[in-house]
Amino acid sequence: MSTALFTFCTLFCLSVAAMPAQAQTGGGPLKPFKDDLFSNQTVLSTGDGGASQVIDYQEMRDINGRDDTPERRVKRQYVDLAPKRVQEMETVSVAGRSIDVGRVGQPSGQAFTVIFIHGRGGDRRLGMNDYTFGGNFNRLKNLAVENGGTYYAPSVKSFDQNGVADIAALISDAKAKSGGKPVILACASMGSFICYGVSRDAAAVANLKGMALLGGAVDPDFPKSAFIKAKKPVWFTHGSQDSVYSADQQGSTFRGLLKTGVPTRFTLYQSGTHGTPVRMTDWRAVLNWILAH
Repeated sequence: MSTALFTFCTLFCLSVAAMPAQAQTGGGPLKPFKDDLFSNQTVLSTGDGGASQVIDYQEMRDINGRDDTPERRVKRQYVDLAPKRVQEMETVSVAGRSIDVGRVGQPSGQAFTVIFIHGRGGDRRLGMNDYTFGGNFNRLKNLAVENGGTYYAPSVKSFDQNGVADIAALISDAKAKSGGKPVILACASMGSFICYGVSRDAAAVANLKGMALLGGAVDPDFPKSAFIKAKKPVWFTHGSQDSVYSADQQGSTFRGLLKTGVPTRFTLYQSGTHGTPVRMTDWRAVLNWILAH
């Protein structure tokens, strides 16, 4: 561990004794789905009044032991294909924009909506794949469908203002079709550029319930955004050994937001790399916490 990362962990950890525990799943409107496989993560330490946790991550256990083919196909017990009955690959036309999406769940009247934004080199297929990333997207699909929600995985054409405008339109459309029910935006890696762009759009922020950032970049202007001014909830997850975007810097952002009263959480996967949060983020914990705020 680098000196900087050691300092970061020391600052936000209250205890260093490993203890088998669920990672902040708690209660909430979303009922459990395979929690024994996805939520039983070992908490190494907890800090900031419970707002931050360091979670034990081990590649040999969490990739090689979980997948039939490492990083390509998870073991069958992690997957339930029932959501395929309400799954579509379609194009949403809204506000003069055409957005290619994967949709799981009903197109209208949903209890909530989750929109996942992929990183560089990805498209909607990444967030619709049932077997990669340890089956974590399949769990997200099931959590949505089993609780009356809808999950969207759009293809982002560009990580600039045009891409931001597409996703803002999709957020608005989902909010309208649901009759005003919560919309949650989750962004991974370079997809965080879309989250940050949306955070500066007051109209889009008004349509959002909250955000999750998985291994995202750091935006120094995020604390000044309309999203943060509205004190909407945001949960960060990050790998401690991420060589693309700094865990230290994201941790600093989290601590700054926490000090100003913004509802925020930070989960650090000890020894995890850039892709670890997409595989390991406990979707039920994150969605329940955001929906509760």
